[in-house]
Amino acid sequence: MLKGIMLIQDSQKALRQGRAAAALQQPLWDAPGAPGLLRGRVHELCGPARRSLAAMILGAHPPQTAPALWILPRWQSERPHADGLADFTDPGRLLFAAAQRPADLLWAMEEALRAGCVSLVIADLPAPPGLTAIRRLQLATEAGAKNTREPPLGLILTPDQGGAPGVESRWHIGHRPGGWRLERVRSRMEPPKTWLIDRQDATADYAEPPP
Repeated sequence: MLKGIMLIQDSQKALRQGRAAAALQQPLWDAPGAPGLLRGRVHELCGPARRSLAAMILGAHPPQTAPALWILPRWQSERPHADGLADFTDPGRLLFAAAQRPADLLWAMEEALRAGCVSLVIADLPAPPGLTAIRRLQLATEAGAKNTREPPLGLILTPDQGGAPGVESRWHIGHRPGGWRLERVRSRMEPPKTWLIDRQDATADYAEPPP
């Protein structure tokens, strides 16, 4: 009898946790059924079109007028351009910070997440960080969630195939004719999966490729 009660309690707890996780899902773009990211955690975006994916997420992040922080290496020549971002969101909501060293990129992201003053923090990194750095960022998001109504969302942008250990999920996005190919490489909550995104209307039109 006691074992049966414990099983019922465990199933009810899992159901509550599943509903809470669903409520914290941030869509990757603004469309019904679009895949989501769990807010209050750090996710990795990699591949040649990772900045475009970050812009899509920014455009879908509610409220669309809320400020967001994008942290860039000072030595990097490639930078987000207002005209390109305007296809996805209002560029005026973005705050940019330039870091002198790779370690400063992670420090700035950690402090912004912990403060909870912006709901979305993007860090453009030259290489995937180690496990200790990711753990610090995850703890910072948990602390930031206590200072705001909406748990902050952390995005790290890494080159090539990425590979940061300890992230909540990893997404690879590349170019294809007419749009992008998006792959959920790993996730704590979901299996790997692939989507094709139409460049003409990336915020509303997407199709899953056949198996």
